[in-house]
Amino acid sequence: MATPTEIRLRQAERLLEVRFDDGAAFALPAEYLRVESPSAEVQGHGPGQRKWVAGRRHVGILRLEPVGHYAVRLVFDDLHDSGIYSWALLRQLGEERAARWAAYEAALAERGLTRDPPARR
Repeated sequence: MATPTEIRLRQAERLLEVRFDDGAAFALPAEYLRVESPSAEVQGHGPGQRKWVAGRRHVGILRLEPVGHYAVRLVFDDLHDSGIYSWALLRQLGEERAARWAAYEAALAERGLTRDPPARR
């Protein structure tokens, strides 16, 4: 299993850069990581329970918290902090980004949702 040699949070760009020991590198947008959170709040507790998170176009990452030697917890500025991103998941999210993002945008459109936050009144 490939493990990260570098994880860099670029808050201004809302990106998490991950470089693995086999040379693979990914720049993962905060919005993508937020909507793909491995937490039960997003993924549900079983098949078919996934929640499609809308309105997170401008979400950022406040900080990273190490979880042992196998993962990192991301704390987002919308206060979501219950997802633990294992090294394997970060790799998978990097490799599958295009397909997952297309599926996410299609799911939002199908449900009449948008990436934009609700308008303030």
